Amino acid sequence: MSESGDKPLASLRFQIDQLDRQIVELLNQRADSARQIGRIKQRDNTPIYAPAREQRVLEQVCRYNRGPLPDSCVQAIWREVMSASFALERPLRIGFLGPAGSFSHLTARRKFGASVEYDPLETIQSVFDEVGRRHIDLGLVPIENSTHGSIQETLDALLESHVHVYAEVLIGIHHNLLANCPIDQIQRVHSKPEVFSQCLRWLSVQLHGTEQVPEASSARAVERAAEQPHAAAIGSALAAELYGLQIRFANIEDNPNNTTRFFVIASETAKPSGNDKTALMFTTAHQPGALATVLDVFRDHGLNLTHIDKRPSRRINWEYYFFVDFLGHCSDANIREAIEKARKHCLQLIILGSFPRAETVL
Repeated sequence: MSESGDKPLASLRFQIDQLDRQIVELLNQRADSARQIGRIKQRDNTPIYAPAREQRVLEQVCRYNRGPLPDSCVQAIWREVMSASFALERPLRIGFLGPAGSFSHLTARRKFGASVEYDPLETIQSVFDEVGRRHIDLGLVPIENSTHGSIQETLDALLESHVHVYAEVLIGIHHNLLANCPIDQIQRVHSKPEVFSQCLRWLSVQLHGTEQVPEASSARAVERAAEQPHAAAIGSALAAELYGLQIRFANIEDNPNNTTRFFVIASETAKPSGNDKTALMFTTAHQPGALATVLDVFRDHGLNLTHIDKRPSRRINWEYYFFVDFLGHCSDANIREAIEKARKHCLQLIILGSFPRAETVL
C-alpha cells in the first residue's frame, strides 16, 4: 500500500486505540460501582443475580444503541460485562445438566457469561437438589422444546422440589456435524435419539446408511466421537471447542427455528420486572368439571395462558398435576384474586414462581 494510503489506516487505528483506552477506563469505573453494590448485597443478604435488574439493563443499553452494532451484539457484550461484575460482587455458581458442552452448558454460558463458575451435574433432578441445598446459586434446566414439547424430567422435578422459577431463557438449537475426518470417511455418528430425529432430512441425504449410535447426551456423543477414528457427532459449537472436533457442517437441523425454553431456578423469588410470567402447578378436586372450572377462573380474570401440561402425581393412580404459566406477576391484584379463587377448586395449588418474560432468543 502507498504511503498516502497508510495514513488514513494509521489514523483510524490510532482512534481505535484511544477509544479502547476510554472503554477500559469506563469498564473499570463500572466494575468499581459493581463491587460496592456487591458489598451492600452481602451485608443485606441480597441475591447477587437479580433478573428484573438484568432485564432493565439490557433494555436500557438497547435504547442507548444508535448503531452500527445491532442490539443483539450490544446485549451479548453487556452480558459479559455483567458476568464480570458478578465475579467482583461474589462469584456465582451455576448448575446445569452436563456434561460440559451440552446445550444446557451453551445456554448457561450465553445467559451468564464466562466469568461465573459452572457445575455440570448428572441429572435434571440433581440440579434441583443442589439448588435446594444451596450448594449452587442458580440452576438451569430445560422446560420445553418447540419441536418435541415439554421436558418430563423437569416437570417431575418441579413437582417434587421446593425451589422457585427465577427466570426463563430462550435459545435457538443449532446442530452441527462434528468430526476430525472427512465426511466420506465417517462410519458412525453419535448423538441423542431426539437429535437424530431433528436432523433426519439432512442425515438421510448426506450420511445415508451411516450407523447412528445413540448416546445419553449430545455432549457425551461428542466426547465419544473425539476418542474414535472415523466417528462423528452431532452437537454444539461449544462441544466442538471443548473436545477438539471440527465443525464439518453447521446448522444441519431440519427446523431452523428449533428453540428450547429453559428455567433458571433459585431458592429465592424474583421481584416484579413489569413484563413477567407466573408458573403454577395444581391438582384438582375429584369432581366433574373441576379442571374446566379452574381454567374458567383464569379466563374470567383475563389471564393469558402461555403453557399448560400435566404429569401423573406418582402417589395415586390417575391423579394428575397440571402445570401452567401465564403473563403477569403473582403480586398483581388480578392474579392474586384468580389464584385464591382457583385454589378453592384444587386439592393443592403451588406457585412455582414469577419471573421476567424472555422475548429474545439467544
